[in-house]
Amino acid sequence: MKLFQKLIAAPAIISLVSGFAVNAAEINTSDLSDYSRTNKLVSLDNFKSETLIPGDWAYDSLKELTNSSKFNGNSVTRLEAAAELNNLIAGGEGLMNGAAIDRLSDELGSELAIMKGRVDGLESRVNTIEAGSFSETSTISFKARMAIGAVDGKGIETGVTDGDEAVNFQYTFDSAIKTSFTGDDSLTVKIDSGNGIAGNPVDEFDLNNTADHLKVDGVAYKFPLGDNLTVLVSDGYDASKIFTTACAYGGPSNTLDDCGNVNANVDNAGASAMAEYDFGNGFTAAIGYAGNEAGLMTTAKNDAYGANLAYIADNYGVSLTYGMQEDGNDNDTYTALNGYYSFDNGLNISAGYETGDLDNEGANTDETQAYFFGINGDVGPGELGAAIGTNGSLTEVAGTITEELMYEAYYDYPLNDGMTITPLVFIKESATAGTPDQTGVMVKTTFKF
Repeated sequence: MKLFQKLIAAPAIISLVSGFAVNAAEINTSDLSDYSRTNKLVSLDNFKSETLIPGDWAYDSLKELTNSSKFNGNSVTRLEAAAELNNLIAGGEGLMNGAAIDRLSDELGSELAIMKGRVDGLESRVNTIEAGSFSETSTISFKARMAIGAVDGKGIETGVTDGDEAVNFQYTFDSAIKTSFTGDDSLTVKIDSGNGIAGNPVDEFDLNNTADHLKVDGVAYKFPLGDNLTVLVSDGYDASKIFTTACAYGGPSNTLDDCGNVNANVDNAGASAMAEYDFGNGFTAAIGYAGNEAGLMTTAKNDAYGANLAYIADNYGVSLTYGMQEDGNDNDTYTALNGYYSFDNGLNISAGYETGDLDNEGANTDETQAYFFGINGDVGPGELGAAIGTNGSLTEVAGTITEELMYEAYYDYPLNDGMTITPLVFIKESATAGTPDQTGVMVKTTFKF
């Protein structure tokens, strides 16, 4: 029998054996609190001499308790002594006799009654909480992120030279309410707020732009169909939300956080529906469809479609993703290949390559390419990572290649379970005339609760 179970059973056992019983209702809750706060310590010598005699089974048992590694020979509380008595009663292995039990019951009767009162009080509180709870299957989580930093060259790009090299600050607050109706499904509602501004130097951290207003950022319902098929319908989620991208890199920047899979992961902001089939042997296959904010299958023809095939093993994975984005009368198609390998020492290597065919009638831009390479692993208490990539900006225009190449390095340092500090440094190099290179230094603090 576990100790907690023994504690619950102790009063009943004592009352049956020795005739001692105290009703929980007779115990003043303030007395319980006062007793708990005093946490009175006693040694074996503090017990009545006629109760515990050296050589007696009860004396030896309690002495063994005080000399255990837990107490290191120090005095124990009378409640701990009562717990030890209950332990002996529950499994005394024939060492008990009526006289000894009567003596110890008399000595520790008040402690045993207090233990019973505490258990009854806890049960009452649990019942009250459960009766008034919102839902036994609903949870809510919160995340607050704050970023501060500066980027040299950002102001020149946006035409606001006065703001170049200035220190900027942004914050965002995210919450997610999740509810399950069957135990296998989940309904998620995301509510966000933030002061993010497009073009802000610290927008590399991809903070929300809601103009300081609360916004329902997405609603999604995920449920199984059979043993292997999972379906997700949503509004505000990417059509690739359910896709598996084979990448172990977890960089914080907006530019490289998709591991080179930039456009194939269709990201329309409208209603979407997607499904994934798990073959059970490491292989998964998924499809997705998303409309624009105006609706599904509108005359604007801005819908997006995607498909994904992935294989994930114990220490490596590969994935192939295809996406098509309607652009008026044209269709832009993208294909991405990703892979990663995880070493036994915790080091991860990830790579990705994407190619795109832009069906722009009458335009000279017809192809895009993106590549990515990243490495990350545990260093000290946190995670260190670095990457290089193009984020889909390697574009052929009239036979000329223009590119935006980015380098980054970061360190995720968890101060505790709910707080993480992430410094990030990066360099963006652009081959486009009139677009300056950028050098950025910023720090993000994330709170989860």
